[in-house]
Amino acid sequence: MTSGFSRLRREDLLKTACEVIAEQGFGHTRTVDIARAAGVSQALLFYHFESKERLFAQAFMYAARQHLTTLEDIEQSKAAPLDRLRSLLRVCSPSMQPEGWRLWIDAWAEAMRNAELEEISRRIDTHGRLLLRAIIEDGAAAGEFTCPDPDGSSWRIFGLIDGLAIQTNVHPKVLSRRRINALIRTAAANELGVSLEKL
Repeated sequence: MTSGFSRLRREDLLKTACEVIAEQGFGHTRTVDIARAAGVSQALLFYHFESKERLFAQAFMYAARQHLTTLEDIEQSKAAPLDRLRSLLRVCSPSMQPEGWRLWIDAWAEAMRNAELEEISRRIDTHGRLLLRAIIEDGAAAGEFTCPDPDGSSWRIFGLIDGLAIQTNVHPKVLSRRRINALIRTAAANELGVSLEKL
Protein backbone atom coordinates (compact mmCIF):
# COMPACT_ATOMS: atom_id res chain seq x y z
CA MET A 1 0.00 0.00 0.00
CA THR A 2 2.86 2.35 0.79
CA SER A 3 4.49 1.77 -2.59
CA GLY A 4 1.13 2.32 -4.33
CA PHE A 5 0.67 5.62 -2.53
CA SER A 6 4.25 6.61 -3.37
CA ARG A 7 3.66 5.81 -7.04
CA LEU A 8 0.48 7.91 -7.09
CA ARG A 9 2.32 10.74 -5.35
CA ARG A 10 5.09 10.56 -7.91
CA GLU A 11 2.56 10.70 -10.76
CA ASP A 12 0.94 13.79 -9.20
CA LEU A 13 4.32 15.49 -8.93
CA LEU A 14 5.14 14.71 -12.55
CA LYS A 15 1.79 16.03 -13.74
CA THR A 16 2.33 19.26 -11.80
CA ALA A 17 5.89 19.54 -13.12
CA CYS A 18 4.60 19.26 -16.70
CA GLU A 19 2.07 22.03 -16.08
CA VAL A 20 4.65 24.36 -14.55
CA ILE A 21 7.28 23.67 -17.22
CA ALA A 22 4.71 24.19 -20.01
CA GLU A 23 3.85 27.56 -18.49
CA GLN A 24 7.35 28.78 -17.60
CA GLY A 25 9.68 26.76 -19.81
CA PHE A 26 12.55 24.47 -18.82
CA GLY A 27 15.00 27.36 -18.57
CA HIS A 28 12.85 29.44 -16.21
CA THR A 29 11.41 26.71 -14.02
CA ARG A 30 12.98 26.09 -10.62
CA THR A 31 12.34 23.09 -8.42
CA VAL A 32 10.87 25.47 -5.83
CA ASP A 33 8.26 26.54 -8.41
CA ILE A 34 7.17 22.94 -8.90
CA ALA A 35 7.21 22.24 -5.17
CA ARG A 36 4.99 25.27 -4.49
CA ALA A 37 2.56 24.35 -7.25
CA ALA A 38 2.35 20.80 -5.89
CA GLY A 39 2.04 21.96 -2.28
CA VAL A 40 5.09 19.99 -1.14
CA SER A 41 8.60 20.70 0.05
CA GLN A 42 11.65 20.70 -2.20
CA ALA A 43 12.99 17.92 0.00
CA LEU A 44 10.10 15.68 -1.08
CA LEU A 45 10.81 16.46 -4.73
CA PHE A 46 14.42 15.43 -4.31
CA TYR A 47 13.32 12.32 -2.40
CA HIS A 48 11.47 11.17 -5.52
CA PHE A 49 13.90 12.61 -8.10
CA GLU A 50 17.65 12.78 -7.53
CA SER A 51 18.20 16.08 -9.35
CA LYS A 52 16.49 18.89 -11.22
CA GLU A 53 17.66 17.38 -14.53
CA ARG A 54 16.23 13.99 -13.56
CA LEU A 55 12.92 15.59 -12.54
CA PHE A 56 12.66 17.43 -15.86
CA ALA A 57 13.47 14.33 -17.89
CA GLN A 58 10.94 12.25 -15.92
CA ALA A 59 8.28 14.95 -16.31
CA PHE A 60 8.80 14.94 -20.07
CA MET A 61 8.67 11.14 -20.08
CA TYR A 62 5.36 11.33 -18.19
CA ALA A 63 3.94 13.65 -20.88
CA ALA A 64 5.42 11.44 -23.61
CA ARG A 65 3.70 8.36 -22.15
CA GLN A 66 0.32 10.07 -22.45
CA HIS A 67 1.04 10.79 -26.12
CA LEU A 68 2.32 7.25 -26.69
CA THR A 69 -0.91 5.81 -25.31
CA THR A 70 -2.88 7.85 -27.86
CA LEU A 71 -0.60 6.72 -30.69
CA GLU A 72 -0.92 3.09 -29.60
CA ASP A 73 -4.73 3.35 -29.64
CA ILE A 74 -4.56 4.50 -33.27
CA GLU A 75 -1.96 1.84 -34.07
CA GLN A 76 -4.16 -0.95 -32.70
CA SER A 77 -7.36 0.34 -34.29
CA LYS A 78 -9.06 -1.88 -36.85
CA ALA A 79 -10.41 1.17 -38.68
CA ALA A 80 -9.65 1.83 -42.34
CA PRO A 81 -6.34 3.60 -43.12
CA LEU A 82 -8.13 6.83 -44.02
CA ASP A 83 -9.92 6.89 -40.67
CA ARG A 84 -6.67 6.18 -38.79
CA LEU A 85 -4.97 8.96 -40.77
CA ARG A 86 -7.70 11.43 -39.79
CA SER A 87 -7.31 10.43 -36.13
CA LEU A 88 -3.51 10.79 -36.21
CA LEU A 89 -3.60 14.19 -37.92
CA ARG A 90 -6.19 15.39 -35.41
CA VAL A 91 -4.27 14.38 -32.28
CA CYS A 92 -0.97 15.72 -33.68
CA SER A 93 -2.36 19.03 -34.91
CA PRO A 94 -0.82 22.13 -33.26
CA SER A 95 -4.37 23.46 -32.89
CA MET A 96 -4.91 20.78 -30.22
CA GLN A 97 -3.50 20.93 -26.67
CA PRO A 98 -1.30 24.07 -26.88
CA GLU A 99 0.11 23.41 -23.39
CA GLY A 100 1.38 20.02 -24.51
CA TRP A 101 2.98 21.54 -27.60
CA ARG A 102 4.73 24.22 -25.51
CA LEU A 103 6.26 21.49 -23.36
CA TRP A 104 7.29 19.51 -26.43
CA ILE A 105 8.91 22.47 -28.22
CA ASP A 106 10.79 23.47 -25.09
CA ALA A 107 11.97 19.88 -24.65
CA TRP A 108 13.32 19.87 -28.22
CA ALA A 109 15.41 22.94 -27.40
CA GLU A 110 16.67 21.40 -24.15
CA ALA A 111 17.38 18.10 -25.92
CA MET A 112 20.34 19.72 -27.66
CA ARG A 113 22.02 19.88 -24.24
CA ASN A 114 20.35 17.02 -22.34
CA ALA A 115 21.01 13.47 -23.58
CA GLU A 116 18.06 11.98 -21.69
CA LEU A 117 15.59 14.46 -23.17
CA GLU A 118 17.09 13.91 -26.62
CA GLU A 119 16.61 10.14 -26.36
CA ILE A 120 13.00 10.45 -25.15
CA SER A 121 11.97 13.03 -27.75
CA ARG A 122 13.65 11.09 -30.57
CA ARG A 123 11.88 7.89 -29.53
CA ILE A 124 8.44 9.55 -29.50
CA ASP A 125 9.06 11.42 -32.76
CA THR A 126 10.15 8.19 -34.42
CA HIS A 127 7.13 6.29 -33.11
CA GLY A 128 4.72 8.86 -34.54
CA ARG A 129 6.49 9.00 -37.90
CA LEU A 130 6.62 5.20 -38.23
CA LEU A 131 2.93 4.98 -37.36
CA LEU A 132 2.11 7.50 -40.10
CA ARG A 133 4.27 5.57 -42.57
CA ALA A 134 2.50 2.31 -41.68
CA ILE A 135 -0.91 3.94 -42.18
CA ILE A 136 0.21 5.30 -45.57
CA GLU A 137 1.54 1.88 -46.61
CA ASP A 138 -1.71 0.19 -45.53
CA GLY A 139 -3.73 2.81 -47.42
CA ALA A 140 -1.62 2.40 -50.55
CA ALA A 141 -1.99 -1.39 -50.39
CA ALA A 142 -5.77 -1.00 -50.02
CA GLY A 143 -5.96 1.42 -52.94
CA GLU A 144 -7.03 4.34 -50.72
CA PHE A 145 -3.79 6.31 -51.22
CA THR A 146 -1.38 6.88 -54.08
CA CYS A 147 2.05 7.39 -52.57
CA PRO A 148 5.33 6.21 -54.13
CA ASP A 149 7.40 7.21 -51.06
CA PRO A 150 5.59 6.60 -47.74
CA ASP A 151 8.72 7.32 -45.71
CA GLY A 152 9.37 10.63 -47.44
CA SER A 153 5.71 11.61 -47.15
CA SER A 154 5.66 10.84 -43.42
CA TRP A 155 8.76 13.03 -42.91
CA ARG A 156 7.26 15.91 -44.91
CA ILE A 157 3.87 15.77 -43.19
CA PHE A 158 5.37 15.68 -39.70
CA GLY A 159 7.93 18.31 -40.70
CA LEU A 160 5.02 20.62 -41.57
CA ILE A 161 3.16 19.80 -38.35
CA ASP A 162 6.25 20.47 -36.23
CA GLY A 163 6.99 23.71 -38.06
CA LEU A 164 3.42 24.94 -37.66
CA ALA A 165 3.55 24.05 -33.96
CA ILE A 166 6.60 26.25 -33.48
CA GLN A 167 5.06 29.12 -35.46
CA THR A 168 1.76 29.02 -33.61
CA ASN A 169 3.38 28.89 -30.18
CA VAL A 170 5.95 31.61 -30.87
CA HIS A 171 3.53 33.75 -32.92
CA PRO A 172 0.06 32.74 -31.64
CA LYS A 173 -1.87 35.37 -33.61
CA VAL A 174 -0.42 34.55 -37.03
CA LEU A 175 -2.56 31.51 -37.88
CA SER A 176 -6.05 30.50 -36.82
CA ARG A 177 -6.86 26.94 -35.76
CA ARG A 178 -8.92 26.54 -38.94
CA ARG A 179 -5.99 27.66 -41.12
CA ILE A 180 -3.56 25.33 -39.33
CA ASN A 181 -5.80 22.32 -39.87
CA ALA A 182 -6.43 23.30 -43.52
CA LEU A 183 -2.68 23.47 -44.20
CA ILE A 184 -2.10 20.03 -42.67
CA ARG A 185 -5.05 18.43 -44.46
CA THR A 186 -4.03 19.95 -47.79
CA ALA A 187 -0.45 18.73 -47.44
CA ALA A 188 -1.60 15.23 -46.51
CA ALA A 189 -4.08 15.12 -49.39
CA ASN A 190 -1.37 16.18 -51.87
CA GLU A 191 1.15 13.67 -50.49
CA LEU A 192 -1.30 10.76 -50.56
CA GLY A 193 -3.24 11.48 -53.73
CA VAL A 194 -6.64 11.79 -52.04
CA SER A 195 -9.24 14.51 -52.31
CA LEU A 196 -9.18 17.18 -49.61
CA GLU A 197 -12.83 16.49 -48.84
CA LYS A 198 -11.96 12.99 -47.60
CA LEU A 199 -9.70 14.44 -44.90
